[in-house]
Amino acid sequence: MIQLSELVLASHNAGKLKELQAMLGDAVKVRSVGEFSPVEPEETGLSFIENAILKARNAARVSGLPALADDSGLAVDALGGAPGIYSARYAEGRGDAANNAKLLKALESTPEAERGAQFVSVLALVRHADDPLPIVCEGIWEGRILFEARGEHGFGYDPLFWVPERDCSSAELAPEEKNRISHRARAMAILRERLGL
Repeated sequence: MIQLSELVLASHNAGKLKELQAMLGDAVKVRSVGEFSPVEPEETGLSFIENAILKARNAARVSGLPALADDSGLAVDALGGAPGIYSARYAEGRGDAANNAKLLKALESTPEAERGAQFVSVLALVRHADDPLPIVCEGIWEGRILFEARGEHGFGYDPLFWVPERDCSSAELAPEEKNRISHRARAMAILRERLGL
């Protein structure tokens, strides 16, 4: 079992850092890779798993600490799994509002019954940059894409992601509730179990 008191998160995303720190609790101090390097590695993998491992290795290399990476995104059934690994840069890096607008445009003629989607999160933990045995945990959150944005919480595609079991969008969930049921929460529950937390 890996004993961790501190790790570096392979992300400059403040929302992701806050979510993951809340999910890990006080047992592990989570630091941003931004404390060590302003440079994000190029995500050259063709899957969430490949990109998560790539980012974790880079963060461990620049920080000298064990590293955790989250590669996550939205996979829309009617779009063949797009935006997928390109979720954050779907609208050429113009941000969340542009990504959401592009997604709504792509689905504008898609009926409600065919708007199924999944939020996917893959967490990869490496003890050091050359760790031959990364811990990889996957979480999937099923839902569908709304016709317009709803809610004020969260980030990314949260305002467009309908959560059937809560009868609201992800952005209408309180942050604490989202942190219990989201794709990232599901992956984190597996990781916490693997770490004995």
